[in-house]
Amino acid sequence: MMASTSSSRQNSSGPMAPSSSAIRALSLELKSLMEEPLEGIRAKLVNEENLFEWEMAIFGPPDTLYQAGYFKAHMKFPNDYPYSPPTVRFLTKVWHPNVYENGDLCISILHPPVDDPQSGELPCERWNPTQNVRTIMLSVVSLLNEPNTYSPANVDASVMYRRWRDSNGKDKEYENIIKKQVQASRVEAEKDGVIVPTTMEEYIMKPKPRPSFPQDNIDMDDFYDDDCYDMDDEDDCSDDEEYQEDDGEDSGNGES
Repeated sequence: MMASTSSSRQNSSGPMAPSSSAIRALSLELKSLMEEPLEGIRAKLVNEENLFEWEMAIFGPPDTLYQAGYFKAHMKFPNDYPYSPPTVRFLTKVWHPNVYENGDLCISILHPPVDDPQSGELPCERWNPTQNVRTIMLSVVSLLNEPNTYSPANVDASVMYRRWRDSNGKDKEYENIIKKQVQASRVEAEKDGVIVPTTMEEYIMKPKPRPSFPQDNIDMDDFYDDDCYDMDDEDDCSDDEEYQEDDGEDSGNGES
């Protein structure tokens, strides 16, 4: 069922009601991702009646410390999107220089387009209305392997990362933490019935897209299966299961 304007107004938070341009923009971006999914990332709505909160599953890129990891996140959009940026919060524990302890992602592309010389960011590195969900997701994946340590959100993680990088991997503290988190995320993937790509060949294969829908009649019940990759053995595809939230670029620099 398509997320209507009225239902979006009821489920979105904020002082002002969602604009019609925001609803249309998000509808089109969701439809685009359904028809042409990004490799290594899957996305869908948290609630089929609310276009302004999305779930993301991010697979750790091969040949990186995060390889075979399964990281879940929420992306929340403001009512005046795309004129203001969304926010991204990891639900999975991620030890990373550009991720706060509470999971909030700090990256330039998600910072409002204001002139702030003290931030060390150029205006062109910040959010602008030409950015979209695809550029955000690609920036997040890139950031996993190429963190920005100039103004980190997690200072301890930044120090450990630099020690690991400067020692050519001889200092194992950072690496060991990431490996433990990747292993824990694999357990979560098994609970969610998700098959995590572990090789480059599996990673670059995009999920099978569903048939395209009319622009103004997106059927959320036909959202593409999370676990189906266009691989030879299609029997490996498992049924869709909802993510369970726990408590516990690069288009721009990851700066706080």
